[in-house]
Amino acid sequence: MGLPRRLIAAVGALTLLLGMSGCSNSGGGDELLIYNAQHESLTKEWIDEFTKETGIKVTYRQGGDTELGNQIIAEGDGSPADVFLTENSPAMAAVEQAGLFTEVGADTIAAVPPQYRPASNKWTGVAARTTVFVYNKAKLPVDQLPKSLLDLQSPVWQGRWGAPPQKADFQAIVAALLDLRGEAATSQWLAGMKTNAVLFQDNIATLKAVDEGQVDGGVIYHYYWFRDQAKTKEISGNTALHYFRNEDPGAFVSISGGGVLKSSKKQDQAQQFLKFVTGKAGQEVLENGTSFEYPVASGVPANSALEPLDQLQAPAVNPSDLDAKKVSDLMTKAGLL
Repeated sequence: MGLPRRLIAAVGALTLLLGMSGCSNSGGGDELLIYNAQHESLTKEWIDEFTKETGIKVTYRQGGDTELGNQIIAEGDGSPADVFLTENSPAMAAVEQAGLFTEVGADTIAAVPPQYRPASNKWTGVAARTTVFVYNKAKLPVDQLPKSLLDLQSPVWQGRWGAPPQKADFQAIVAALLDLRGEAATSQWLAGMKTNAVLFQDNIATLKAVDEGQVDGGVIYHYYWFRDQAKTKEISGNTALHYFRNEDPGAFVSISGGGVLKSSKKQDQAQQFLKFVTGKAGQEVLENGTSFEYPVASGVPANSALEPLDQLQAPAVNPSDLDAKKVSDLMTKAGLL
């Protein structure tokens, strides 16, 4: 008989805490502490520019969306974190639902269009990434590309596409499908995925498999492809991207979040950090840097290599509604986790 889920979660949280206690970026003193689930290189750029502008010193603890979200919830009002940054929205929504965020400052909210933040104003979008279908150009003609993400449950796609179900990135896509189409349609799609998909460790492994022709295509986020294209094209040279558009669940744009913990004793500095990240200088790190993620605030355009964000025809999703726990339950039931 397996361990109860709550006990497993508690053990996982304790393990993560013990692991983080030995991290060189574990915080302390008067420094602002970020629990960072964003890509480390991007957050380092933000921190460096913020400290240069304000003189405020920042440190961080690195982890995944789900792990750090659960860590904050376990710590509750005693969390040492001042700011939480994620790659995707579900972990932000979980912390919001636990009542652990304070309201984001008015200046920050004013800088971020409504479609890139929750209506609650308990946290805000700081960047975005879009779902794409990457395909091998030699194996999959353009006229045979799937019209919808939902097409991938069809028997014709058996063994021909891949995805990384254990990653928070992919689970956010499933959360959007759940929000847009409901539990029955999502469960049916996950059953089809279990039958049809080849499962990979992460987005990079999925992209590499498509490039090598192990599968015809895969569901990933756009920036993994653009990063490799900007370098050697070693794992993307044989591939191209297909955008579902048409408000399809496969056109989901995932919002990377930032929030200030209600328990933070450095409220002013934490709000300043969010204001910086969503301000012109912070968003220009996205436009001009190597992350290839989308700016979402202060009118800053995307990197010129990217498809414009306002042309992706993404479906409307309230990021606070994305239910990580329900997704985990459905994917476990489908045999994908």
